[in-house]
Amino acid sequence: MALLAPGLSFPQDRPMLRFFIRVCAVLGIAACLSFAMAALVGEAQAAYGRITLTIDGVKRTATLVEFERLKKRQRPVIMVLHGGAGGSGAGLRARRNLGLDAFARDMGAIIVYPDAADGYWGRAKPGEPVPNDAAFLRALANRFIDQGVTSRRRIYIAGVSGGGMIAMKIACENSDLFGGVGAFLANMPTEWAGDCKPAQPVAFMLMNGTADPMVPFQGGIANMPEGPRDVLSTAATLSLFSTFAQCSGQTSHKLTDRDRNDGSRVTIERGTGCKMPVELVKVEGGGHTIPGRRLSSSRGLPVGAQNQDMDGARMMWDFLLKRAKP
Repeated sequence: MALLAPGLSFPQDRPMLRFFIRVCAVLGIAACLSFAMAALVGEAQAAYGRITLTIDGVKRTATLVEFERLKKRQRPVIMVLHGGAGGSGAGLRARRNLGLDAFARDMGAIIVYPDAADGYWGRAKPGEPVPNDAAFLRALANRFIDQGVTSRRRIYIAGVSGGGMIAMKIACENSDLFGGVGAFLANMPTEWAGDCKPAQPVAFMLMNGTADPMVPFQGGIANMPEGPRDVLSTAATLSLFSTFAQCSGQTSHKLTDRDRNDGSRVTIERGTGCKMPVELVKVEGGGHTIPGRRLSSSRGLPVGAQNQDMDGARMMWDFLLKRAKP
């Protein structure tokens, strides 16, 4: 089944040189260099494409990554929303830090990295309307369904920091579309919490540090690169999804403290009796960082302690995809 459609460019099977040239033509010089760097470290099997959609008159874009040997069948799709550091989903460093590309190759999944308008989710330039991020992400998901690449509830959405906040919002509003949502270093903004009423339970994992200097674990004003934002506490954010999953209780256990010098320790809290799994990865003493992964703050904002006891990104992808069959 082909992914080619209006607004979607994707490299087809070619000898490596012709394939590389087409990647450069489609994605531009920055992505071309990223592809070359990836190929040098063994990711040459991955094929990269660019999706363009127009939402409310605004052109929106996303980077698609899939592995050529997996083109012929339906498979899960993971949409990953970058943090609000004025960047984009196409950045190679951000993708490497999350480690999803290699994992998705093993799972037979497609990864999509949408770009926020002007680098920030849910925000607009002064005097301009806020871009309709929710409509963009819905349209992106429906593109894959309409083309027969995947099906409803086999699409998963996750995000980091500001990307995690918008991921939670769209999953709340479109529980019939997404099978699971993951949020790193994010709590639900209070302005969106009242509208979080999923029509059906959604699998949910939240991964937060108790000493995050940017997104307060206990709620309050989040000191985001794109500006301050009032957020719920981590407990209240988790409760939104636990309530709709009809969880009846909770278990808790600490992971082994493998690095006693990192100033942090991980506790896993799982809902019990839930119709869909709901989990919190609480990094006690952890900052605005993903355990086991490099993540730097933009604009000189502090990030806090980095936990080294486990691979937080791998735990998130395992959680989201363990119900998805290639």
